[in-house]
Formats: sequence, structure tokens, C-alpha cells
Amino acid sequence: MDYRIEHDSMGEVKVPADKYWGAQTQRSKDNFRIGAGIETMPREITHAFGLLKKAAATANHKLRPERMTDEKFAVICKACDEVTNGELDCHFPLVVWQTGSGTQSNMNANEVIANRANELAGKKLCHPNDDINMSQSSNDTFPTAMHIAAVKIIEESVLPAIDTLCKTFSRLEKENEGIVKSGRTHLQDATPIKFSQEISGWRTSLEKDRKLLESAVTELREIALGGTAVGTGLNAPEGFDTEVAAALTEIAGTRFVTAPNKFHALTSKDEIVFAHGALKALAADLMKIANDVRWLASGPRLGLGEIKIPENEPGSSIMPGKVNPTQCEALTMVAVQVMGNDAAVGIAASQGNFELNVFMPVMIYNFLQSARLLSDAMISFNNNCAVGITADKEKMHGNLHNSLMLVTALNPYIGYENAAKTAKKAYAENISLKEACVSLGFLSADEFDKVFKPEEMV
Repeated sequence: MDYRIEHDSMGEVKVPADKYWGAQTQRSKDNFRIGAGIETMPREITHAFGLLKKAAATANHKLRPERMTDEKFAVICKACDEVTNGELDCHFPLVVWQTGSGTQSNMNANEVIANRANELAGKKLCHPNDDINMSQSSNDTFPTAMHIAAVKIIEESVLPAIDTLCKTFSRLEKENEGIVKSGRTHLQDATPIKFSQEISGWRTSLEKDRKLLESAVTELREIALGGTAVGTGLNAPEGFDTEVAAALTEIAGTRFVTAPNKFHALTSKDEIVFAHGALKALAADLMKIANDVRWLASGPRLGLGEIKIPENEPGSSIMPGKVNPTQCEALTMVAVQVMGNDAAVGIAASQGNFELNVFMPVMIYNFLQSARLLSDAMISFNNNCAVGITADKEKMHGNLHNSLMLVTALNPYIGYENAAKTAKKAYAENISLKEACVSLGFLSADEFDKVFKPEEMV
């Protein structure tokens, strides 16, 4: 492999000749071989750095034109666009498990953008620290990258995935409007419910989760950029924070505002915790929905069997003909992972000491994994399971009319205690509720038929 010599404040370092990164990136690559090649800094963060560095250059070009000249600005913007578009991903090798402030990833961005800009300029024009990092610190850029990445993945991936699944559930509600089935509480028989009503519960849960995420995104729109090292804005020109937020809004295509208190923005990560809490709420609801679906589809002969789901692949290497609810299982495993990630995010956020939190890489790594997994899993569950859910009307009807909890309809006529006696007698003697009620003398056969109408109990 060919190398070139780069240098930083600590001296010279050998760097692969075909890579744009510089000395500080190489030092981090050499010193942090933890999860190397697998647990690299999420690409969403890499691309977010492209956006924020372009926004910073835009603000500096306006406020410090003598330093951020037209010539520098042009090549820096082009290099930043290449970073944002993923064209330079191979030049960002650093792992999550590095400095807790993300300093080395910030310098990775500075070095790559500077070297690519110099290549575009055809001369040594831009310096990583003096030009690309102008008016910034790792301490305000990394939390800004976190918020950019979080907002974009929620808006561009999570919310559309929720909408897709909600649309499917809305269609299923309409298709199953007239079907009445037995409800269940505590995994025991309960009073009747329309299948469409049951589905509406799934849909509404997701719609509520969507609102929670929208609320969380509002808080994530506040960015730390402009606080520099400790929140005072040292070395940033007056007005840089508002200018960079405005530039970022235009460049990213979604709104960002400057955090009103940079001391809070640098050290507290409560917005990320809150937003991940909304992701956890979504995971909890998806766990419930997936479990409902696999319980209702259990069987095919010895389970509930009230719905049918698509048969996508063989379910056993030894039992011929077996088909399993694999999409439900994948979705529930994702939910478990998100719940575990939430613990990591919360603990990491609690580690803000004085003017900085130094657990940021692990926090955003878990956050983005949760958002990515939930988005992918919802689309997979929708396309390979939910769209093909059909009701077994005969099984639903049979279970409904065999349910002892239909006795609840008799409460107004024979009282709670007599209704309980009726249900217990029917269960003990394996007879119908009508037979039990009549034999106990609570109602005549004709009276029972007049008041006992399961399909009207919904």
C-alpha cells in the first residue's frame, strides 16, 4: 500500500495515499480498534457532518468573508455535498467506540473535506481546523450532527413506515367491518368485539406513536452549533448561531433553530432521550400488535386460528408443512432490541459532567439503530404479513358462540351472581349457556333467545 505523510500538532503520521483523511483520523483509527470494520460511526452521522459543515461555511462566508473567501467557499461546498451524498463514505473509517465527544469524527470530517476541497482547487487552499472547523468545536458539531441525523431518520424513514402500516390497517378495518368475534382479556374469553374494532386499536396505537415522534422532532430541531467549546461561543462571530441554523434549514430541507441555551445543548441530551422514548413507545405497541397477530393466527388446528397470515417460507427443517409467523417474530425481536437500546441511551445521557456529555457516540449509535430497525421491520411486517391478513369467519363465529363470557348479556335480566352461576354450570357440565340458564330456572328458553344476541353486544 502507498502512503503519504500527514501531520498534526503531535507530529507526522503515515496515511494511505488513496484516502482523504489526515493525521488525527489515522491516530484514532490506529488507537481504537474496537469493533473495527463493523461498528463504524453511523453513515447518518457522516452525512449529517456534510450538511453542518456546509452550513457553517455558508455562515462564515457571510460573517467572515475575509477568511471564508469565495474561492474556499466554492470548493468546500462541493466537498460537503459529496460527503452528504455518500460519495466519500469510504473515507470515514472511525468506529463508534472512540472519544465520547465525537472529536475524532469531527476531525475526520474536517480532514476529508479539506483534502477533497484542495484536490478540487488544485492547490493547498483549505486547512481542516482553520477553514473547515472555523467558528466550531467538536463539542457543538457532534451534538448538532446527532440532532440532524435523528430528525432526518424520523422524518424520512420512521414516520413513512408508520403511515404505510396504518394505511394497511385502515383497509383491513373496512374489509372486516361486519365480522364479530370474541374479545379476550387476561388471555381469557371476554365479551364480543368487532374484528374491525380490534384492528382499529392497532391503527390508533401507531397514530398515537406518530404524534409522540412529531413532538420529539420539535425538540430535536434545536442545535448546539455556535456554542463552540463550552457553550460561550468562543471564536465564533456574533450571530453565527442563528445564521448557521438558517443555512442548515435551507441545505437540509427541514427546519432547525439555534438552541437558546448552549450550555444546556452541549451537556444535556434530554431531547435524544425523549425522542428515543417515543421510539420505545412505538416498539412497545409493535410488540403488542405482532403478538396479537401471531396469537390470532396460531394453529393451524390447535391454536386460536381466527386469522390467516401469508405463508412465506417453510417453518421447520424436520416438520414437513409447518409454517411459522416469522414476520411477527422479527418485529418482536426488533422491539426487544429497541427496548435494550433505550436503557443504553438513558444511561449515556445521564453522564453529562460539567460542560459536556462524553457518551454521545454510543447514544446516537443506539438511537439510529432503533430508528433504522423499526422502519425496516414495519415495512417488512406490512409487506410480508399485514397486507395478507384475512379473517377465518367460521372460526371466529364458532369461538364467539362458544364463549362463556357472552353470559354478560344476561346481567341486566338475571343479575351478576345468577349469571356467574350460569357460566360456571355451563363450563362444568360442558353445556350451552342457554341450557344452563334454563335448567337453573333463571329464564325460559324464549326469554333467553330474546335477550341473548351476541352480534349486538359490540
